[in-house]
Amino acid sequence: MFGNPSLVTRIAVGKAIGFVIGLIGLLALPWFLPDAGWLIRIGVLLWYTTLGGLIGIAGVFTWHPVLRLPLPWWFMAPMLGAWMNFVLTFFAYGTMERMLVATFGADSVLAAPWWFVLEGALVGLLIGWAATRLGGEGPDTVPQH
Repeated sequence: MFGNPSLVTRIAVGKAIGFVIGLIGLLALPWFLPDAGWLIRIGVLLWYTTLGGLIGIAGVFTWHPVLRLPLPWWFMAPMLGAWMNFVLTFFAYGTMERMLVATFGADSVLAAPWWFVLEGALVGLLIGWAATRLGGEGPDTVPQH
């Protein structure tokens, strides 16, 4: 299963790691935001599972056609993770701010929800590394029939 480059393996590894990270978020969220309902908790689980799948799929592309630059996994995966968490922070700013203020206090530099963008980059880096290590990268992951 891990010997040949495979898009299915990349996606499965990405989704599995994303699911584990999302499950940690689902279980840990009540400690950071005690009034967090099930909707946001399940949303975190599904968000990181989806992020893992997207990083798995994106590993097929190793060349940017417009900029004509290489897209190595160590650049693409953190950028995708950071971008997706930027979008999440943009739309759920209030909830994230309440969680961080409750955890770190209103005067802390860590109370800004934009730290989730950095967290997304780190999660993306982890998922990208594992998906590339176990599933390969580039066009070789897609069989040509």
